[in-house]
Amino acid sequence: MGFSFEVAKTELSGARRGVLLTPHGPVETPFFMPVGTQASVKGLRNEALEELGAEIILSNTYHLYLRPGHEAVRKLGGLHRFMSWPRAILTDSGGFQVFSLSELRKVTDEGVRFRSHLDGSEHMLTPEKAAEIQLALGSDIAMVLDECIETPAPRDKAEAAVGRTARWAGRARKYILEKASRNGELEQWQFGIVQGATFADLRRASARQLLELDFPGYAVGGLAVGEPHSLTCEMTGEVTALLPRDRPRYLMGVGKPEQIADYVALGVDMMDCVLPTRAARHACLYTSQGRVLIKNARYAMDQRPPDPNCSCSVCRRYTRAYLRHLFAAGELTAAILATHHNVHFYLDLMRQIREAIEFGNLANFSSEMHARYAVGPA
Repeated sequence: MGFSFEVAKTELSGARRGVLLTPHGPVETPFFMPVGTQASVKGLRNEALEELGAEIILSNTYHLYLRPGHEAVRKLGGLHRFMSWPRAILTDSGGFQVFSLSELRKVTDEGVRFRSHLDGSEHMLTPEKAAEIQLALGSDIAMVLDECIETPAPRDKAEAAVGRTARWAGRARKYILEKASRNGELEQWQFGIVQGATFADLRRASARQLLELDFPGYAVGGLAVGEPHSLTCEMTGEVTALLPRDRPRYLMGVGKPEQIADYVALGVDMMDCVLPTRAARHACLYTSQGRVLIKNARYAMDQRPPDPNCSCSVCRRYTRAYLRHLFAAGELTAAILATHHNVHFYLDLMRQIREAIEFGNLANFSSEMHARYAVGPA
């Protein structure tokens, strides 16, 4: 089983439904990837992820490079075998993590020199090194190293980052294609990442530069980092309008439940975000009725399920009162159960979005989600 991507249905809005085929199985699009930063989705066993129907997860190149090391993972049979996950995996390049360490890194045209947040040791991450690490990890989809910058950013800085991102993408593409020609097969799908901050012309320029490199898929990076949702959508739309219809499109680091259908309507096929797992650890549940802050005193005697309309095993078995008690008592089980529910909610949300596309009803679905989440947390 190799790689392929097929769009089966396109809505008038531009929303697409299809299938991304990987060596580790098919993934229905559009899809959301639970984030398994260190080869583990926090709070969930892989058995639970399989039960929830996750077809692909995301792991972090930066963290796995530093610990346990990509060569160790390679010798242990690759990331799939190491973490005992039989389905698809996407790895990011580590760029976002490195650039977030502003006090510990220096960017040059060669790459990024940085100090480990674990022990202070010095490392050099180049486009070729990021590709090498991800080949050793053996993920299905690998992201190129790009230059992430803060938002808002001055135009000259954004323009410089677009140029560097394109040059790095060219080097990463050359590296993996040379590897493929020597090995006689393409081991991974490598995606380019469009940058350009919140400047529409720079976004378009970045997309055009990457299109020349003929990646099998394209990502939109550097958004949803503090700018208004409307601006995220505007910049995403500028990019997806230029991307090939027969290639998957990945909007990185999104998003809130009520926003996801908006991105899908712009032609986005793939998303990821730590929100469902992080919010769960802070006692925030995403439900069909909006956000529920389960530690609130009002739930102390509430015998209803966390979400009466949810079919996950947590909602079938436990009450709001019990979950509130677990959080109040500081029990580890609290975060585990809340994470299970939130990840189910996101994956089921994607299932409903795919169904809405099938019936040409995405706009109504999106309006209903915005209405439910317009009210503050309960």
